[in-house]
Amino acid sequence: MSSQWKDWVIASEQTHHLAHGVPVYRARFEHVLSFHEPGIAAVRDASGAYHIDLSGRAIYRERYIQTFGFYEGYAAVQAEDGWFHIQISGLPLYKERYNWCGNFQHGRCPVRRSDGVYRHLRLDGKNAYSDGYKYVGDYREGSAVVQQTNGLHTHIDQDGQFSHHHWFLDLDIFHKGYARARDERGWHHINRQGQAIYHQRFAAVEPFYNGQARVEDFDNSLLVIDEQGEIIVRLR
Repeated sequence: MSSQWKDWVIASEQTHHLAHGVPVYRARFEHVLSFHEPGIAAVRDASGAYHIDLSGRAIYRERYIQTFGFYEGYAAVQAEDGWFHIQISGLPLYKERYNWCGNFQHGRCPVRRSDGVYRHLRLDGKNAYSDGYKYVGDYREGSAVVQQTNGLHTHIDQDGQFSHHHWFLDLDIFHKGYARARDERGWHHINRQGQAIYHQRFAAVEPFYNGQARVEDFDNSLLVIDEQGEIIVRLR
């Protein structure tokens, strides 16, 4: 059963897990989330929120307000005194408490302090850099989106250094080398240097999928464009 749990799904009632339509344990919960490495799922019942193993048994005694999946060995939990991360043993990763915690991705995790400042933690629970931001997102392809107090966004690397020196009204993480970005003219795609890869702007754009992206123009038409901004298909 070491890896069979990767094919398990959540029952429609969201009270237990199924393997090929058959319950994998006898217990029933108020709510369950998917299993994550190394085979642990977040659940909630009348006693509170916690984590279970593949047999449906709790892996520690503590109970929380909310629990979430394990990512890179740690899970975010909400307790009465705040948010933090726990290890698979159930022990806290660090002593600090936050107003909110995300999940570890690529060795970094976003958190929000009690003063509203966002930043990223390393896998040892320490700050990844000294700066704080109005908002930060998950890391992907070596960078994350951050927002300054003036409302503008850019990308930073894992050490908190700016990936480029371009700022946008809104911004997304990189996907296959390109990121969605919005400036005063509208949405478009940028490269890793923060430069627009075509001149046009749109009301909305999706990430590129095998060299093409679905976009919405300002007249509500739907299009498919290539990486040069050329229209390939008119969908609406």
